[in-house]
Amino acid sequence: MTQPPQGFGPPVPQYGQQYGPQYGQQNSQTYGVTPPPPPHPPTVQGPEFVAVDTRNAIAVDAEGVTLDMNGVQAEFPWPEIRSVHYRASPNGKALMLGVIHLDGHFYEAVVDAKPKARLTEWFAQLAWVLRHYRPMG
Repeated sequence: MTQPPQGFGPPVPQYGQQYGPQYGQQNSQTYGVTPPPPPHPPTVQGPEFVAVDTRNAIAVDAEGVTLDMNGVQAEFPWPEIRSVHYRASPNGKALMLGVIHLDGHFYEAVVDAKPKARLTEWFAQLAWVLRHYRPMG
């Protein structure tokens, strides 16, 4: 292959030679500013359920189920969960949610619903979120 005359066509690449500074490098050298780190890959987003009272909390999201009981957290990723069950407390004023781990252990959290009508809202939202992550086949 013949080379075009000097000044015609794109420049011929010189292998092993770096062309100019990398993105952000010029600013950091010129102005003493460190370029920001590259953005993290986006996390998987999906519906979430959160119920909180003054001592306890329950969260259900794309990662799994988290129970917080008096400041002690237990996290259960979906692959480690055999099943999730929920119901109203005997007095009808709290949400009781239980997680059965693959090894058969049962974990439960109770979150007070104030006002009491909030329990109905939680049941509707929780049912929808659980169906999203654990569809009945």
